[in-house]
This record gives sequence, structure tokens and C-alpha cells, in this order.
Amino acid sequence: MAHSPVSKDSATLADFLRLLRLRQALIFLILTLVVITTVVVTAFLPRWYLATTKIRVEKPEGEVRLFQAQSSGSYDPYFLQDQFKILQSEKILYPVITNLGLNNRLAATLGVTGALPSAVTYRYLTDKMLRVESQRSSSLIEINVYAQDADLGAAIANEIARVYSDDRIYLATSEQREGLAKLSDELASQERIVSAQRDSVEKLRKDLNISGVDLNARYSDMEIETLRQMQNSLIALSVDAIGRKTRWERFRSIPFEDRLSLVNSELIQDPNIQNLLQAYLLADQNVTKLKARLGEAHPDLVSAVENRAKIKEQLDGQLRGYESALEIAYKEAESRVTELKQQLGQAKIDQILSARDRMRPFEEAAQKLDDETRLMTTLKLTLRQREIDFQVPKHTIEILNTAEAARRPSRPSWPLNISFAFLFGALLGIGVAVLLEYFDTSFRNVADVETRLKLGVLGVIPFHRDPMDDDSDPSEAEPYRVLHTNLNLALKPGQPASLVLFSAGPGEGKSTTLHHLVRLMAAAGERVILIDSDVRRPTQHHLAGRPREPGLSEYLLNRQPLDAVIQKSIAPNLDFISSGGAPGFTLGLLHLNRLKDLIATLRGRYDKIVFDSPPIIGVSDASVLASAVDGAVLLIQHRRNPQSMVIRAQQIVEGLKTPLLGVVLNQVPLNSGEDYGYYTNNYSYYSEGGGKRRRSASAKGAGKSADSGDRLELK
Repeated sequence: MAHSPVSKDSATLADFLRLLRLRQALIFLILTLVVITTVVVTAFLPRWYLATTKIRVEKPEGEVRLFQAQSSGSYDPYFLQDQFKILQSEKILYPVITNLGLNNRLAATLGVTGALPSAVTYRYLTDKMLRVESQRSSSLIEINVYAQDADLGAAIANEIARVYSDDRIYLATSEQREGLAKLSDELASQERIVSAQRDSVEKLRKDLNISGVDLNARYSDMEIETLRQMQNSLIALSVDAIGRKTRWERFRSIPFEDRLSLVNSELIQDPNIQNLLQAYLLADQNVTKLKARLGEAHPDLVSAVENRAKIKEQLDGQLRGYESALEIAYKEAESRVTELKQQLGQAKIDQILSARDRMRPFEEAAQKLDDETRLMTTLKLTLRQREIDFQVPKHTIEILNTAEAARRPSRPSWPLNISFAFLFGALLGIGVAVLLEYFDTSFRNVADVETRLKLGVLGVIPFHRDPMDDDSDPSEAEPYRVLHTNLNLALKPGQPASLVLFSAGPGEGKSTTLHHLVRLMAAAGERVILIDSDVRRPTQHHLAGRPREPGLSEYLLNRQPLDAVIQKSIAPNLDFISSGGAPGFTLGLLHLNRLKDLIATLRGRYDKIVFDSPPIIGVSDASVLASAVDGAVLLIQHRRNPQSMVIRAQQIVEGLKTPLLGVVLNQVPLNSGEDYGYYTNNYSYYSEGGGKRRRSASAKGAGKSADSGDRLELK
């Protein structure tokens, strides 16, 4: 019994493996093309050399104080993320481009005439060459530079590390430098004030003729002591006001977008602002993750963006409040200085009105000189302390190695590319094979043919690359013997019969199959005549090696008698009528009676009258021919035409009331699997001598049979 065909929905692993075996040539071809393409492309790809330098970066701990214990640095992933962006920023890379002349060097590498714009060089550097990486839970940063020139890659990596190191040190000392400059200006101004005050005291001394008075003399008078205390307080408040003003002006001069780095560097010692910054960085990281896998309108992404905006707004408000607090503190200090100056002035006025009016101007001038001198001394001490603090080494960055020119290119990677090519080629080949199988609507096996067409399979003709000749292996003729036997069983025994072998479409191997069949019929002792009725595209005269004219067309047009068109003994017991060469001739209903008379005449001479027919779909000749013969055989080439086309051909013949004797499956590959393998395997096994010569080759090509119980049978 023939088993039912396997549907696409019920495919099993065995079906999948059978499909791979069937399409192995296609899969291997695609795999080979992908691998060859990958090899060729990899061979022509530019060589990229990798240069790597490592640096250790620590988070700054604020202003360095002399003789003050410093806390050890800790790992901060947000700080390292900021450093990744800084390393790839224009602030670092533009100086590298300028120092190394990359505009001209990259233009030469890319084959561009003239120098590249710095913006183009920067974009090429960040997109193609620079990769910044870091190991998890580590403060080490790797600067990887890919370049087609190994020496250039090493130079770029080292220059980036150097420029970044200088920038980090400059940033860590920028506030100290600005404070030192401000203190130096204040000291110079104070020195000028002291010099002017000294000149004023000397002038009063000369005017009052008190050259013998000691400028450092101290009086026990209570009022003078009070003035001294007020003057000391004024000096302290003035120094404090100068410091507050310096901090406020420094903070105000920093652009608003750069103030976050002050918070991240712990230069703003405000826990609320620092907590808000951490919340903002977490929100920004969440938005970045969601953007990578969600659309712009996704509710989660929109909510995350709004949350980040709210935190940013709160952070901006806190920074503005911090600036306002600095300004208010500075103005309060100035107000205290102003108020104290007013009080001191009033005290001096009161003192001038005292009994010592004559000496008071000199004493006040001398006192002011003393105050200004002490203020100058204080500024000198403060400046010296800041200079010593500034000279303390900063250990926020360390370059661990110097990049060297690579000896071998790192890209393209031959092992990676070839491995990927094999993987991708295999997947692509299997995918194409599965798609072809899925969209293939042809008949898949013998059971499928018999189920859909309700016809028996008379024979299965395996695929032969070379035409069969007399010296061929006997197993190659066995399929035709099976077909011959089944045809005789399907026909009435002992009576001459006229047959036509037709197909649904052209190019299915019908003529070649028929030629081998009639030769085998004749070799079996039957008297056979082969008539080539495919007058549009005849083939049989080429296969027989005989002339085309005269032939069937000349006979049907009454231009030649029957004996003149019959070519005798093209093989023992086999005669032949070619198609003829009448120009523009087609087989129509006008020739039907003449064709029937021809068949009736030939019945007395031959046991089998076999017609080679054109395709029945699209050509009217085959329908005329089928209506004149005793029986028809439908030939189907393995997986060539869709089932609907074959079924339509069957319907045309059945509509002509011509008996359909069965089906011949042609050009079936030995490795096609399904139940074809049963037939093709047995052909070689049971043929004379085939069991020894062809057993291994046939078994390897055909594989295991889908159903060992399948057999040729007539329905």
C-alpha cells in the first residue's frame, strides 16, 4: 500500500534531514559562494592595526590641603562614564588632530586631495578609529586606536593619553591657579597702598615736625586700643570678603552646562545637589537603555524622559540657589566691612575731636600704615601657603603603558570572518532550501501522485546525466523494463495498440524517455513504430540519427505515401516516422481522420504504435493526437511543474475520452529520498550484475526508503 504524503504542517526531523539531503547541492553551492565571497572581500579589505594604551583615572577629592589627610579613591561608574565621553570629546581630540597633523595624514590615507576639515577628521576618528573601554569595577581605562598605519595608530593612542592627562591635571589645579592669581593681584595692590601710606606718614611727620616720634609706639589710651581692635576686625572681615567674592565670581564665570562636573568632582560640598546629580545620572542611564530597545513614543520611554527632565529642572534650581547663596554671602561680608568702616570712621572722628587733636592725624596715618602693613603680611602668608599647596603632586591620573606599533593587523579577522561565513552560509543555504521546499507545489512522491491524480505509477525513471547507450550498465535499462511490463499489463493482451506519451509542459524529458522505451520494446521482440508527432519542435530524428524529411507532415498533407515516410529498422524490430519538414504545418482537426486512417493501417504491421507528443497545455496538437489513439501515458518530471498544471493536463485528456493508462515519473534524482529511493535502489539491486556493481552507489544516493512497503502497482 502507498502511504499518504506528508503535509507541511506535520513535518518531522526525519523530513527535515531528508530535505537537507535532497537540497545538499544547493546548500553546498550557497555555502561555497558565501565562503568564497567572504574570502575575497576579506582579502581586499584594508588592514587595521590596533594600538592600546592604558591609564588609571581616580575621582578628584576636591582642593588639596597641606598637612591634611587625604581619603583613598573609590570606584565610581558614573565618573568613568563621564571620562569616556571626555576622552572622545572635541576638547581632547582637536588638540590631538592639531599636534599630529591628522588632517593631512588621514587625507593621504583616504586618498583625498588636500587636508580634511577638522570636523571631518574628528568624526572619522571617533567613528572608525577610537574605542574607549574599561573593565568592570576597575578604574583602568583602555584607549584603543585602529589605524591602517601601525605607527600612526600608536602615535594617536599615546597623544590622546598625554593630552587627556594634561587636561585632567589642568582641571584639578585650575581653581588653585585662579586663586593664586587673585591673591597675587590683591598683594600687589596692597603693596601699593602700603607704599602710599608710608609716604603720607612721612609727609605728616615733616609737616608736624615730629620726626622723633616712634611709628610703632603704642598708647595706653582706651580709645586708641578700641580703634586698634576695630581695625583688626576690619582686616579680618576684608580678607573674608575677598575670599567670598573670589568664590562667587569664579562660580558665576563657569558656563551653566559645565557646573555638573563641579558637583561630580565634589567641588560643591552640598549633599542635596550631589544626591540630585546621582538621581539624574541614573535617570539618564535608564533613558539610554530604553532608547536602545523601545520606540520614541513608547510610554515607558516617555515617562523616563519626563522623569529625567524633572530631576534636571530640580538640579538646575539647586545650582542657581547655590550661586545665589554665594552671592548673598559675599554681599553680607561686604556689608559687614562697610558697616565696620563706618563705625571705625566715626570712632576716628570722635578721637580727632579729643584733646590730642594735633597728634591725631599723624597717629591715624601711622595706625593706618600699620594696619595696611599687617594686611599685606597676611596676604603674603596666605599666598605662600597656597603656592605650597599648589606644588603638592596630583595623583588623579596615571599613564600605565606606552602604545607600540602592532606587527600584525587586528582587523579583518580571518578566523572570525571565515567562521561567520560558514555559519551564515549554512544558515542561508538551509533557509533557501526550506523556502524552496515550502513554496514547491510539485508532486513530492509516488503516493502524492497516486492520491491526487487517482492514477497508477507505471514507472520511475531515475536521473541520468549521460544518455543511455548499448554499453550502459544493465541497471540503467531496468526502469524502462518495468515501464514496458506495466504498459503491457495496462493494455488489452494480444492486440495491437496505439499509444501517446505526453506531458503538461515542455522540457520534461518526454522524447528521450520515449526513445529509450521503444528501443527496449523492440529488443523484447515486439514490432514497434515510433512516430514523432511533435511537428513544432521535433527531437526523435536527432535521437535516432535519421533525416527529418519526409515525415508525418508530408503524409498528412498527401505529399508522400506511407511507405515513403517510414524509415525502416533504426533498431531491430523498430521503425520510425519523423515529424517531417512541411513549413507552417500544425496538427489540427482537419488531419484527425487522416491520422486515424494511418493508425488503422499500421495496426496490421506493428504490435505497438507509439507517438511522441508536444506538451498538451498551450498546444492544440496534443489534444488532436490524444483523441485518435487507444491510450495515453502522462509523463511528469520530478519537481518541475506545479500540481495544478499536471492536474489540468489530466483533465484535458479525460475530457477527450481517451483512456489514461498511468503516470511515468521522470528524472528522479537518486538522493531524492521519499519513496523514490525504494524504486531506484531496487533497480540496481535486481538488475543483472547490478547487485555487486551498483549496490553501494545506489544505496548512498537514494538513502533509506520512506516506506519499504511501496511498490509499483496499477490502479
